[in-house]
Parts: sequence; C-alpha cells; structure tokens
Amino acid sequence: MYIIFENQDFYIEKEESQIPWVKVFTKEPYKEISDLSDELRHQLFDIVNVVEKEMLSYYRPTKVNVASFANMLPRVHIHVMARFEDDNYYPNPMWGEQQRDTQLKLPDEERFYKNIFNKLTALYN
Repeated sequence: MYIIFENQDFYIEKEESQIPWVKVFTKEPYKEISDLSDELRHQLFDIVNVVEKEMLSYYRPTKVNVASFANMLPRVHIHVMARFEDDNYYPNPMWGEQQRDTQLKLPDEERFYKNIFNKLTALYN
C-alpha cells in the first residue's frame, strides 16, 4: 500500500493501474457518506477536489472519473481516476471490458503525488 497523504481523519492511497488513480479513505470505517459528520463530509470533498484539480492540471486527461461504490469494501472511499481516450479501457469503466492494449506516456507520478501532498499539507496546517 502506497500512502500519498494522511491526516487524522483521511488518507490517500495509490491504486496500481495504467492510469493515474488514487483512492481517498476515511480512517474510521464509516459505511456510507451520509454517516459522516458535516465537517468530515466537507473535508472529504475538499480533498477529492484538490486531487481532481491536480490531476487535471498535471496530466491533462480527457476526463476525470470520481466514484464511490464500496460494494467489495463496505467503507467510505472515493476513487479519483484520470482517463485518456487512448487508455486501455476508455470509454468503458476501468472495471469493464478492455478496448485496446496501449502504453500511455505520462509525466512522473511521484511529482504528482508530491504536489497533492504539498497542497493538502498547506490546506490542513
């Protein structure tokens, strides 16, 4: 597990994938977003917003997908994925049928993670 950012209530984890994909988790095992207090819910969406904006500016994807399914892991977490017209699954979901076999040429992911860390650290300090 690769943790990109962590505070007292949330952490961001990298998902292994061809595309830039991170998951924002609550530390407490809340089952539904509506189980969160107003403060935690606002913080969750502030974090997702920072990640999405950084994905858009850093990777310049065709689209950013944001999803919360939590059927297999019944706890609050949000997927944030940068999608590209030439990724292996586009326009299907990453869980769908693969459309092609390509290698994306993307900028260094470590810099992207550092940017997220720095922006969220500044937001919460």
